[in-house]
Order: sequence, then C-alpha cells, then structure tokens
Amino acid sequence: MRPPILAGLIMLTAALAPGARAEDNAMKQEKAVFAGGCFWCVESSLTKVPGVIKVISGYTGGTTANPNYEEVSEGTSGHVEAIEITYDPAKVSYDVLLDAFWREIDPTDAGGQFADRGSQYKTAIFYMNEPQKKAAEASKDRLAKSGRFDTPIVTPILPAVPFYPAEEHHQNYSKKNPGHYKMYRYGSGREPFLKRVWGNES
Repeated sequence: MRPPILAGLIMLTAALAPGARAEDNAMKQEKAVFAGGCFWCVESSLTKVPGVIKVISGYTGGTTANPNYEEVSEGTSGHVEAIEITYDPAKVSYDVLLDAFWREIDPTDAGGQFADRGSQYKTAIFYMNEPQKKAAEASKDRLAKSGRFDTPIVTPILPAVPFYPAEEHHQNYSKKNPGHYKMYRYGSGREPFLKRVWGNES
C-alpha cells in the first residue's frame, strides 16, 4: 500500500502529464463555419483574429459527399466555398468572429460575392449549436439596424452540415501565393468595397 503522500504525488504527476494538458486544451476549442465567397480571402482575414487557432478552406451546404473544386465551381453541387474556424473561446468570442466576418463580405449580395458569381459563392453563417444561432441572429439584426447598408442583409443563418476541406493548394493561399492573392483581392472588387464601407474598421 502506497503512503498517502506518495499516492498524492502520483495523482498530481498524472494530472500534469502532457496528455492531460492536451486534453484540457482540446476541450476549450470550438468551431465556427462561415461562407463569404472566395475562401482564400475569408481565410486570410479570419486567420488574423487573435484567439483563432486554425482556419481551413473548404466546401459545405450541399449534398455531394467529398466534393472537389471543379464540382463546386460548376455550381451544381449545392456546396458553397466556406471556411471552418477552430478557436479558443477563452481568448475570442463568437461575437467577435461574427463581427470580423461581416467586415469581410457584402452581406447584401444574394448572387455571389464581388467578381465571383453563382450560388457557390453566396454568403452564409452555419451555426453549430443554439447559442451560435442566437448570437448570429442578433449580430445580423444589429448590422441591419446600423444603417451601414442601404439594402437588406440577405446572408442566411443555417444549421451546420458536413464540412469538406478543400484541396491542399487552396489552404493558406494568401501565404503561398501572396502576389496573385493581392491582385485577386483587389481586382475582384472585394478590397475596394470593404474600404469604402468600413474604412479603417475593415
């Protein structure tokens, strides 16, 4: 039989083991899924929010399993280009992520985003649970009442469905191809629009 002091030390060592810390950290992580047109742009911006751990570009909203870029680009899969965010709720709230998302899109455009037209480029918020749904609805209502836009906010708030990561060359695209990314972001009309609407808040 181990002495009480020794038994206590063993329990403390187990609690402080790397595996235990990793499990505790994993428990603090939550996910958010947003669609805002070209996933290169939304991924690049949301990655910079403090408290965001990881952002993955991908496809969601449709019924086709494991879609590829060509299928989604055709606009017949039902999927939209989207991002999946993993974040630490102790460092960043879902409300902050929502605010960052609104500042990255044109929420009044029902036909796509900027130069990218079609259902595969529509905006959407995909909620994971009831608190996210309520927060998204409240955030959308605040934006609609803010007077920031002259036309209705059309971004839908939808229940999350399976999310499929995009091909590897689409991940972290702004870092892999910074020159092309900057030209695309400006040439598509996204950057000029956001500067016009949000100014230094964008």
